[in-house]
Amino acid sequence: MRYALYFTPPNDDPLTLAAARWLGRNPFDGSALPTAEIEGFDVEEMADVTAEPRRYGFHATLKPPFALAAGRSENEIVDALGHFCRKTPAITIHSLVIGQLGHFFALVPEQPFTPLQAFAAEIVEVFEPYRAPLTDADMARRKPETLSETQRANLVRWGYPYVMDEFRFHMTLTGPVKTERAAAMRDLLNGRFADFVGRPLSISGLALYVEKERGMPFTIHSWLPLSGA
Repeated sequence: MRYALYFTPPNDDPLTLAAARWLGRNPFDGSALPTAEIEGFDVEEMADVTAEPRRYGFHATLKPPFALAAGRSENEIVDALGHFCRKTPAITIHSLVIGQLGHFFALVPEQPFTPLQAFAAEIVEVFEPYRAPLTDADMARRKPETLSETQRANLVRWGYPYVMDEFRFHMTLTGPVKTERAAAMRDLLNGRFADFVGRPLSISGLALYVEKERGMPFTIHSWLPLSGA
């Protein structure tokens, strides 16, 4: 069993529903949605390009997946999440855009947003006592030899390379996209998510996601509003 703390809008939010239709799965209830054939992209290609983000469910990573530390329980982390959400105010990203990070696409802030960096760093720290240390196999999966010095230090200290100063908020929409298909995918995503691009996004709550067994789809155990949301 692994847990993760992610941001996602509420279950009935238009962005949640649009992302579930795009990815073919809603992590709130685990329901599968049919993969549609889209002009220029057949069903097989769409299913393949959305396979990885579909397993995780639509989200932005804040505290990456972790096994519970010895002596900790699911009830404890749920209680801690409730306490954190009650005291932590919601924040708003001023504008979202479709961004390309390496070979995959995601919804990202149009401009760097310092309060969001601080918010993510606080979550990593506050919930660190609930995380079991990485196993040697977990460390090897992250290919530390390919990481920067800072990223390797984060991996050792926090269990994930892309936290603190290395954190970049993103809500993943695809897995790797072939270079020759990237321009078409960007155009497709800008069309599919036109109602959300160039508009603000409220970071209004936090979700506890659960992976019951390694490799299984993540589902949402709890979604709690932040203060003032």
